[in-house]
Amino acid sequence: MTKPVVVFSHGQESGPWGAKIRAMSDQVRDMGCGVESIDYQGIADPADRVTKLIAACSEIDAPLILVGSSMGGHVATAAAAAVNAMGLFVLAPAYYMDGFEALTPPPANIPTVIVHGWHDDIVPVENSIRFARDCAATLHIVDGGHRLTKNIDEINAYLQRFVNELTAK
Repeated sequence: MTKPVVVFSHGQESGPWGAKIRAMSDQVRDMGCGVESIDYQGIADPADRVTKLIAACSEIDAPLILVGSSMGGHVATAAAAAVNAMGLFVLAPAYYMDGFEALTPPPANIPTVIVHGWHDDIVPVENSIRFARDCAATLHIVDGGHRLTKNIDEINAYLQRFVNELTAK
């Protein structure tokens, strides 16, 4: 099997090469995967971010694994079916946000892993529990907050296992 390209989508307030994305991209590069990270800075509308992600993925000629954090998790989820992603790995995804519940994308019918912190003060952990339950996603709840920066070793272990499972097929 051709090694996949892992495409990262950052959150609303961060950038394409923040600490988490750098650490995760190093992890998957070491596994032989390609890496792309989309720059959404200056794009506030999630729908416009989804359009940008779909366009970027259309130029990649390899299997795709989408990874997103916070709003990037929402964006990756919304684009997953359109880009025929083989897997979805999201951190503290912005699902079911107050006042915007109807905007939560439907789950893609692909292997999905969600990592969320118990102490998230931006996106309630209950939102990920609800989404995971509705689509039978794998859910890891860790002792962390919204940014999950102190949980990067744990996250990388989950990501490594997920990529290995996807590429073993």
